[in-house]
Amino acid sequence: MNRSTGSQQGSYGKWTLSSSEDECEDKGRSSNSTPKVKSSVIPLQHPCSDARKESYKRKSNPLKFEEIPGKECSPSKKPKTDREDSGWCLSSSDDESKPKKTVKSKSAGTSYKVEAPKSQKEKRLSPSADDKYRTPSDAQDPWDVLQAGEPFCFYLTKVTGIKPKYNTGALHIKDILSPLFGTLVSSVQFNYCIDIPWLVNQYPEEFRDKPLLIVHGEKRESKTRLHEAAHPYENVRLCQARLDMAFGTHHTKMMLLLYEEGLRVVIHTSNLIRDDWHQKTQGIWMSPLYPKLPEGSSSLAGESVTNFRSDLVAYLASYNSQSLREWMDIIKQHDLSETRVFLVGSTPGRFQGYDKEKWGHFRLRKILRERCSPITGIESWPVIGQFSSIGSMGTDQSKWLHSEFSESLKTLGKGVKTLPHSENPLQLIYPSVDNVRTSLEGYPAGGSLPYGIQTAQKQPWLHTYFHKWKAETSGRSRAMPHIKTYMRVSPDCQELAWFLVTSANLSKAAWGSLEKNGTQLFIRSYELGVLFLPSAFDLPSGTFHVMLNIYSNKEDSTGTFPVPFDLPPERYTGKDRPWVWNIPYVNAPDSHGNIWCPS
Repeated sequence: MNRSTGSQQGSYGKWTLSSSEDECEDKGRSSNSTPKVKSSVIPLQHPCSDARKESYKRKSNPLKFEEIPGKECSPSKKPKTDREDSGWCLSSSDDESKPKKTVKSKSAGTSYKVEAPKSQKEKRLSPSADDKYRTPSDAQDPWDVLQAGEPFCFYLTKVTGIKPKYNTGALHIKDILSPLFGTLVSSVQFNYCIDIPWLVNQYPEEFRDKPLLIVHGEKRESKTRLHEAAHPYENVRLCQARLDMAFGTHHTKMMLLLYEEGLRVVIHTSNLIRDDWHQKTQGIWMSPLYPKLPEGSSSLAGESVTNFRSDLVAYLASYNSQSLREWMDIIKQHDLSETRVFLVGSTPGRFQGYDKEKWGHFRLRKILRERCSPITGIESWPVIGQFSSIGSMGTDQSKWLHSEFSESLKTLGKGVKTLPHSENPLQLIYPSVDNVRTSLEGYPAGGSLPYGIQTAQKQPWLHTYFHKWKAETSGRSRAMPHIKTYMRVSPDCQELAWFLVTSANLSKAAWGSLEKNGTQLFIRSYELGVLFLPSAFDLPSGTFHVMLNIYSNKEDSTGTFPVPFDLPPERYTGKDRPWVWNIPYVNAPDSHGNIWCPS
């Protein structure tokens, strides 16, 4: 079914295909639905979520916006939902701003096609070979960036399409793997979504044949595809993480980099695919260079005050992999004593007794209880969570969010009582439809925000907690977040009690949920993050100062933490809706003049 320009009509407006062929395949179609059409899209070389696949499809075959007044039209496939029962707006199209610029179209009837601004017109096909691996321009030397990030060693990723000054202090994966940081001997990459050819090309040419171990969670067909992608590279080995729990994922994002000069650990939030390092806001913690311990050192030598080394070894041990046992030995041979962050990980399983506090939100609770000093008035300090995906929370807030999970996040020292949630607000930052629509990527940015309508309809109560993604002071409001952060901040947003950057989204699968009357913690996925506590940075105040503008030279940077979004968070207005990836948005164009109509 070939056509130069296909069009369909519906109550959401008219939409047309701007490429030669339409790819609208859906595994769930019934026999009497629209026939499948041949796709012109290059197949994905890496397994990913359905939302990511839809994003790739729409980037390759964008649907241009057209508005036809007075005509009833609908996308080819409209999800069924009962808006009145769920309180959910199927499409936020009626709340989206109307197009400001229109040009008369040659189509039959009175139609108007919205053109994207000239500065935002760009080719939406896959990047060409000559610029596919190009690092965003930045005059800063990576070594200077690394030193400027001390003592926290917390960085954001570079973003293409923003002013160069807003990439100050940011890193690209090529910077992380740069020979400036050491002479690489071998490395391990832990991740969820992996494009092996792309990953190999991020290494400097002189390191591309060094041993590379990739830890993944793929099964069946996607595992086969990953092995096929790795086959041309003799230096690449694969290690499959065991995932015996249904709906569990290997979501951890970490690099172990062994150099001739020592060892470095990088814990971050980006998948190993081009899109995640292109126009998204991601977080990175990059360890100091850990020197090798002298021969004959005590087994206790090289440990940090945060117990980072033993916790990292315990996390690797949870994989029960011979390949990772080799790396456990390597870690034990190095001096990690300079580490100032705490490791907060999740690993699949059911945990009781002492083991229950080793993982998930109970791990966070234990650290906050034992390693924090109470702060006057801390009971009323808000907890802010920021994430890129959402799981099922239950029929109301008492089922998990405001019981076990909230109790963990609101722990701070021993004996600090927890106020009712009405007096101790929980603020959740998740991009609105308009955040996505006006982003650098436009609607396809929503492919990395895989909140589905099936889940959203069941928990409309959750959306009352939502706040917009805003990062104007860092120039990143239009770079959609894939970073995940949690923190406790003073009501005036001047002080931080703690800050966590992690791979864990807002879900029971990631953080764990209690079973058997609270005696057992059930976790489905692998996750990993690092927790920043003021006590580990020798701050007598017991808090971090919040750096309100990370590009201002007027602020005293001593003890100030670079929070990656604007504070205080801005609550959704009555017209805002959280982004849901698998429903259409066709009444207003995105920043590239396109609409979103998932197949």
